[in-house]
Amino acid sequence: MKKFILKFAVLVLCVFSTVIVFGQKNQDTIKVVQFSGLVVTEQGGDVVPLPYTNIGVKGTSRGTVSEINGFFSLVGKVGETVVFSHLGYQTVEFLIPDTIRNNMYSFIQIMSQDSILLPTAVIYPWPSREYFDIEFLAIDVSDEMQERAKRNLASNALSKLRETVPVDGTEAGNFYLKEQAAATYSAGQFKPQKIFDLVAWSKFIKAWKRGDFKRKKSDDN
Repeated sequence: MKKFILKFAVLVLCVFSTVIVFGQKNQDTIKVVQFSGLVVTEQGGDVVPLPYTNIGVKGTSRGTVSEINGFFSLVGKVGETVVFSHLGYQTVEFLIPDTIRNNMYSFIQIMSQDSILLPTAVIYPWPSREYFDIEFLAIDVSDEMQERAKRNLASNALSKLRETVPVDGTEAGNFYLKEQAAATYSAGQFKPQKIFDLVAWSKFIKAWKRGDFKRKKSDDN
């Protein structure tokens, strides 16, 4: 009986060792590849790179994002599924083939735009239609708003605002470019003095004869 138990234990141990070796051999045969390539799309009839595309191995936490030129690179295994996803584009899955002979695989993925039709949504400034009657009856139909708009758009009010309100980036950029262009006229020489500008003197005399300075003084008062 003891010999039988000993033989049975040796047999079980041999079978178990064979299973471990076979499983280890299967794990060793799973090839790891460097999966890299480009993500592109069609735009205006041309093929252009698609940056910031999410690329991940399905069922794992491994993944990456395509660069500004559409290039990507990640480590994958033969038989794994690589998922390409991007907002506004159809999600694509690619199975790494088992016919790869080396440990590097290059691939170009073309992404197609995905159009989603949303139902029409009408935005109202009231919680419900019942509030429309209340707000419509309470609306101010007087000329106060119109008179206030006229006062705000008056020339005197705009002139005061022009002195206090800072310029935006576009206006400041245009002013700088004009100053640079004007400076090129006197580059390498003395800058002309406005006091000797005959055109400016002519405009000044005409404005003085028209009484423009008197009207400006009265408006300031």
